[in-house]
Formats: sequence, C-alpha cells, structure tokens
Amino acid sequence: MALSQTSFHQALVLGGALALAGGLYALPKGIVKPKQNRSELNQSAARSATRDGAEAGEGEKAEASSGPRPAATATVGAQSAAAPHTQATAEQRRALDEQLAQYRAAPAAGRPAMAMNLAARYAAVQRFDSVGYYLTTVAQAQPSEKAWQRAADAYYQAFSFATTPERRELLGKEARDLYDKVLADNPNNLDAKTNLGMAYMSSENPVKGITLLREVLEQDPRNQKVLYNLGILAIQSNQYDRAAERLGQLVQINPNSVEGQFYLGVSLARLRRVAPAEAAFDKAKSLSNDPALAASIEEEMAKLRR
Repeated sequence: MALSQTSFHQALVLGGALALAGGLYALPKGIVKPKQNRSELNQSAARSATRDGAEAGEGEKAEASSGPRPAATATVGAQSAAAPHTQATAEQRRALDEQLAQYRAAPAAGRPAMAMNLAARYAAVQRFDSVGYYLTTVAQAQPSEKAWQRAADAYYQAFSFATTPERRELLGKEARDLYDKVLADNPNNLDAKTNLGMAYMSSENPVKGITLLREVLEQDPRNQKVLYNLGILAIQSNQYDRAAERLGQLVQINPNSVEGQFYLGVSLARLRRVAPAEAAFDKAKSLSNDPALAASIEEEMAKLRR
C-alpha cells in the first residue's frame, strides 16, 4: 500500500482532529438524510466543480455546461488548507466542452467510447463523481463485471473525498448500488466486497459494512486492504488496542506499508506505548518523502513526548 501525496491529502481532508487517524474513511458523527435524489445526483455529477461534486452539489445550481469552470475562478480540489487545489485550465475546459458537445450529438452506439474519453478527462481534473457518471453509462450500455467495477470505483473515490455527511451518503449509495452489480456477476470479487463494506459505514446500516469486511477476512486472512480498513475503523471508535492488533498484522505482512506503519504508530501512541510507537513512526517516515506525512509524524511524536 503505497502512500501517494493525493491519498495522504485525502486523508487530511477526512481525518479531522485525530491528526489523520480517520484515514480515507472517516465516519460521520450522525446520519443526515440526503437532500438530493438519484436523478439530481446524476445531473450534478456531470456538472460538479469538486472531486465529489460538493461545490456545485445542487443540480439546478450547477453550470449549464459540463466541465470545470475557468482556472481563474474555480478549483476542483477539496476546500482544505492541507490539500492543494487542483485547477482546471482553460485548455482542459475547452477540450471537455468539445467532447461533451460531440457526446450529446452522437448516436447511442457511439456514446460508450466517447463516455470513456470523457471519464478520462474528468479523472485528470479529479472530478470523480463525473467520472463515475460517465463510466456508469458505459456499464449500462455494455454491462460486465469490469465495467460495473470501474464505475463503482470512481464513485467510491468521490465518496472517500466527500467532506459532508450528505455527500458521503449520496456518493456512498451510488457506489454501493454499483458494487452490488459487480458482486452479482462475481461473488468472489473481494476488492469490490471490501469497498462495498466501507461504503456501508456511512449508511444507516454500518453493521452490514463490518459484516462484509469480516467475511472478506474469513476468505482471505492476509487481505491487507481489509486489515487496514478494520484498523482505521477501530481508531475511529477509540478501540486502539484492536487497531494496533489489526495494523500490526498488516505491517507483519507488508512492512513497507506507509499507511499501516503510520496508523500503527497513532494507535500505539494513544495506548502510550512510546517505544513501539516511535519505531512505527520512524519506519513510516523512512518509507516516504511526503512532507505532509513528515509534518504529521513530527506532530504525533511531539504529543508522545509530553
């Protein structure tokens, strides 16, 4: 599990006061009913201005044309001082507008290929709900396990960037519905089942999410993604001993997991196990040159020495 700057910034957006302990999958404090229905979400997805569509979240308030607004007036990244904004350039906007016009004018048979191109362009400006929207149209036209999973993964990525309970629920539901289609084609797709479980954590049925994750672990006890996610969830619920157990298993399997080492350090620090926490933080720091990670480690180490 390599830690890219994007994934670490994503963790910063969602981690909150635990100094990244929330990881990529921060759980909401309470469930808020979504204000949009499925149709409105789909309309927003092709017109939104942020990674998860939040800035232009209401379909009727979004731009008339899809694609990012000019770089001088719009950002595409999450609104966080910790994460640099991803801006759409004028050239990117022109290319999107041209492709969108061609897509709308194309006959049904030609749309899937054009939708794939649009999805790639939206991915380049990190508008993952729009990526999911167009990949879903491809899967509807040419259904397959792979096609459904591409669309599901895009919505899941938008879900993981979402910064409000409403957006987490909306995008999580879209991802859940699509992962259900993946698993209908292949019940043994453990990656899809893992993401489905995590998407349920922001629903009104988080117990189902935990059940799915445990089912995956029963099938594959060395599944790094599930061990990581269960560790993060344990941190979220202040079960630091359980988190240290799960993340300790992860780093035994993969000592070079930057995220695993970092969050293991967080868990051990909360348990006041100073020496092993420092060792985990040092290992994480040695595996990555990300300045955001280094700063977070220094912050955690300073707390540990108090």
